[in-house]
Amino acid sequence: MTEGAARGQQGKQLQRALLSAAAVVLVVLVGGFLAWSATCPCDYTPGGWLFGDEREEAVSDWTFANQVTLCQIQVRAGLLPHAINLNCFATRAGDLYLSCSNCDGKRWSGIAESDGWARLRLDGTVYPVMLTRVLDPGELDRVWSARLDKLHSLAAPANPPAPLGSPRPDGWWSFRVVSRS
Repeated sequence: MTEGAARGQQGKQLQRALLSAAAVVLVVLVGGFLAWSATCPCDYTPGGWLFGDEREEAVSDWTFANQVTLCQIQVRAGLLPHAINLNCFATRAGDLYLSCSNCDGKRWSGIAESDGWARLRLDGTVYPVMLTRVLDPGELDRVWSARLDKLHSLAAPANPPAPLGSPRPDGWWSFRVVSRS
């Protein structure tokens, strides 16, 4: 074998080794992302893609959400989705809202405020939704009251609720949730 042929053979072996290593890294990354998405969001650790039964039909009455301790919301965050656990609650009229304390500067809320596209998971079912930040003080007060009503109705809320009738705190945000169709 000539010296040039030997170098060519070594180059091909190196190329195959690099492609194999890249394939292994890709499989590990994809597997890790899927495992992370399957187990989180959990506590304060965000998750990725929300898995579950997809429900494409529009929902007009979200009062069933008041039976669920937390909901999970997924927003588009560049290359990877970003999912977290949040308090969600419905008004008596069936409108759904998300709750966010000290929300200014949080990653998900900035994305939700600018984009609005989201996926919501309740009890294993995933709903395509749009989010709109509530800015009207009167609506925020009504929504705060609905939040307190829900949290006080749960046997074991995820967060200890403020007393019924408590005023809405400064820095508390809420997002209206509407089915996307």
